[in-house]
Amino acid sequence: MASITKELAFKGFPFIRIYQDGKVERLIVSPHVPPSDQDPETGVSSEDITISHNPSISARLYLPNLPQNQTQKLPILVYFHGGAFCIESAFSLQAHCFLNRLVSEAQVAAVSVEYRLAPENPLPLAYEDSWAALQWVASHSNNQELDGKKDPWLAKFGDFDRLYIGGDSAGGNIAHNLAMKAGFESMSGDVKILGAFLSHPYFWGSKPIGSEPKGEDFEKTLEYKAWDVVYPSAPGGIDNPMVNPAGEGAPSLAGLGCSKLLMCVASKDQLRDRGVWYCDLVRESGWKGEVELFEVEGEEHCFHLGSETVTENVKKLLKRLGSFLV
Repeated sequence: MASITKELAFKGFPFIRIYQDGKVERLIVSPHVPPSDQDPETGVSSEDITISHNPSISARLYLPNLPQNQTQKLPILVYFHGGAFCIESAFSLQAHCFLNRLVSEAQVAAVSVEYRLAPENPLPLAYEDSWAALQWVASHSNNQELDGKKDPWLAKFGDFDRLYIGGDSAGGNIAHNLAMKAGFESMSGDVKILGAFLSHPYFWGSKPIGSEPKGEDFEKTLEYKAWDVVYPSAPGGIDNPMVNPAGEGAPSLAGLGCSKLLMCVASKDQLRDRGVWYCDLVRESGWKGEVELFEVEGEEHCFHLGSETVTENVKKLLKRLGSFLV
């Protein structure tokens, strides 16, 4: 007889299979690529660094093509990749191509965080890793001599008065939760987050809104089922405030720890209505910052990732992000 260990413990999740014996198969994965001294398309340079050995947190750093005598400091972007908290990587082809293009467009120094993935490392570990990486970046703000744990690129080129965070899909969710955390917990060197962009962020809840499926179809959605896989111990389940900003006990969005917020949505994305709803919640909360909604018509979820060619809509999104990261 076939072993019960070969039976699926989780079905219907197109990116991943989880078996009764704990084995995990990732089915849709962008290949990892090495950093580049100078990307042939954009001229952007990148390098990989280790932030922490225990827990294991690493990152890929990016710098635009700069004049040799560059003295002007650059805005800093701490970026969190998408992938439903359980696939993809800061070192993947799609993340690498996107960051090269964004860094070139925006002229920023970027830190793309490699956080631990569920289900082997369930949430909230990805949040904890991402916060630790953000604190590590902020620690470069002081003028002390490099102690071997700091990166010379950030120390030399980073403008810590212009620190941004952002991410796509699950990464957008991470950016939101870190902005909330920064609203009540100090960062190293008393650095503040100037702005956050949430691109097609993953938010959900127990009740549909807008054009989302109704009834039993709602509970069959990937967005509904995925949360229990990546955060099985979440208090309140799918209404936990980390995935439902209006869930029971959720802190007020007036506490967002940044000065400006850009929400990017796509008209054909099932997460689109949640992004619009989030903007409304922020405005209604009394938050004192500036919030803007940017929508691209005719596109699907995270259409800008993995594009071999830069379409006109990808250019529009890159240009808007570039104008935000100033």
